[in-house]
Amino acid sequence: MIRTRFRSMFNPERFQGWGKTRSYFEGWYFKLVNPSGRSVAIIPGIAWDSAGEGHAFVQLLDGNKKTADYIRFSPDLFRAAEDEFLVTVGGNVFSEKVVNLNLQDVSGMVRFSGITGWPKPWYAPGIMGPFSFVPRMECYHGIVSLDHQLHGKINFKGEEIDFTGGRGYLEKDWGRSFPSAYIWMQSNHFEQEGVSLKCSVARIPWMGSSFTGFIAGLWLGDRLIRFTTYNRSELKKVSVDHSLVTIELKNPTYLLEVAAERDRATELASPIRGHMEGRIQETMTARINIRLINRQTKSVVFAGIGKYAGLEVAGALEQILKP
Repeated sequence: MIRTRFRSMFNPERFQGWGKTRSYFEGWYFKLVNPSGRSVAIIPGIAWDSAGEGHAFVQLLDGNKKTADYIRFSPDLFRAAEDEFLVTVGGNVFSEKVVNLNLQDVSGMVRFSGITGWPKPWYAPGIMGPFSFVPRMECYHGIVSLDHQLHGKINFKGEEIDFTGGRGYLEKDWGRSFPSAYIWMQSNHFEQEGVSLKCSVARIPWMGSSFTGFIAGLWLGDRLIRFTTYNRSELKKVSVDHSLVTIELKNPTYLLEVAAERDRATELASPIRGHMEGRIQETMTARINIRLINRQTKSVVFAGIGKYAGLEVAGALEQILKP
């Protein structure tokens, strides 16, 4: 068990919850968008409350129809491989290669190719970097793929959705609870193919206090430009109103300007000390305007609008807002 936990730490896409049965959750977020913009998110996972009562689940979000379903399973029906990312919940299979659904009114298989992972050197395994090694954090985060190609169909409540030729995104979270305040956004549907943005800002508990942490990655076809709490980047601005979320980040080389146009959201279940009793609002139809500027030359390296964007704005936002 110790060996499995150690190997999982360096491979955050794998199951991390070995031996944990109290105040713990773990879930993966599969985003599927077909060529015409039909979008679905599938979230499998497991949750244990503080009393040790647990259940597995598959949560479904219809991005276009703005509906969500939460399907519970016995925890005994959750299985995870020890040496790879492979999870089954009942008769449903999830990995970095495929999602295979066998639910009552949702079924089908979609395969993935061209996975674009976040680098994971031994000293900073994944998007959390050195924070990956900090024990007992409230929430850990992992990126499995910033962008990949989709192949296959899903029958979604009587509607056959062909995802072939579409784009996918895959990430995960694990720990006790989601942050008390956070903003999360993602899109890999820019006019220029091979561009993907993931950006989040959150209030992080730390040694009896808390701080505002941030992680952003802009994938530009052949390189990943990072803005993180741990790589000498700085959060310059965060603002939120009913129609727009604005974030500005800089690292030693670049300035990233992000403006996300909000849209009507759908309620999803979220973890609070392992209980899936929290509620968050997510849309899959936001638009993200971005500009990447070289700070030395003042030139615009990239500018574009990301469609079919995922966007969550949750919690006590005054904790993270910055004029």
